[in-house]
Amino acid sequence: MSGIAQTDVALAERIQELAKRKRAVILAHNYQIGPIQDVADFVGDSLGLSQQAARTEADLIVFCGVHFMAETASILCPDKTVLIPDLEAGCSLSDTLSFAQLKAWKEKYPDSVVVTYVNTTAVVKSISDYCCTSSNAVKVVQSIPKEKPVLFGPDMFLGAFVSRVTGRKNLHLWAGECHVHAAVRPDDVTKAREAHPGADFLIHPECGCVTSCMVYLKDKDISQQDAYIKSTEGMVKHVVQSPKKEFVVATETGILHRMHKEAPEKAFYPVSADMECHYMKMITMEKLLRSLEEGVHEVKVPKEIADKARVPIERMIAIS
Repeated sequence: MSGIAQTDVALAERIQELAKRKRAVILAHNYQIGPIQDVADFVGDSLGLSQQAARTEADLIVFCGVHFMAETASILCPDKTVLIPDLEAGCSLSDTLSFAQLKAWKEKYPDSVVVTYVNTTAVVKSISDYCCTSSNAVKVVQSIPKEKPVLFGPDMFLGAFVSRVTGRKNLHLWAGECHVHAAVRPDDVTKAREAHPGADFLIHPECGCVTSCMVYLKDKDISQQDAYIKSTEGMVKHVVQSPKKEFVVATETGILHRMHKEAPEKAFYPVSADMECHYMKMITMEKLLRSLEEGVHEVKVPKEIADKARVPIERMIAIS
């Protein structure tokens, strides 16, 4: 066993010991580094982790993800302590839509229903009607009466996907994007797929090329047995259930760790090795240990904001 591996094992043992003693639950997003995923009690996407936070009986929630996720846990569990190991773990997508911008957008379309991706701040959620994740964005929009205009933000690529699937003409999109997913282009996909012929191709609906890929799938008549648009959780389920042995994956590379664990006999290839979120990778084992030891850093959403933001989040969970 390498020195690095020994260090990770020692840290993991200490983390698990502290978590048990403090009645803590450790939640980790699919994009976290491998050792963090391995030590977590639950690993999943934003929706799955929100559901775990809502139902946990633990006294302490340590959220290994980005800041808006810890906020969501605080909103759903106002009587529990929620910690994030690094306060600087933000989200480039969340930063593209502020409270003031959404307020002005709503004033422009006063009769609209606001659907915001869960990758938003608590104050943005507080003036939204529904939240959604990539897992249930289509279901959320389909639940809204067809005659009602919908403001969908901040991710324009997920919005474009929802618009295409639902056929909705009154869906207005905010021009925001995730810096990691926006970097993927059709040429990257073509090269990766040519390098691994016969592999299933999995793409996240946040990806910058997703609209092009949907057209490509439709107009070029690529078999749906080979190409799939999936949420991160949908990707994991697909690789476990698929008879295929190779997969080309277009999302943040952290997901590959979980795929290897759940389907160790299969091979996974990222569309680009550069698809890494530096915010997600800011949380380390050392920071997680310090968070448990010292109770840092607490994320607490003020009650007046949390009460309003809880409504669209609970609607999201109910529709899932």
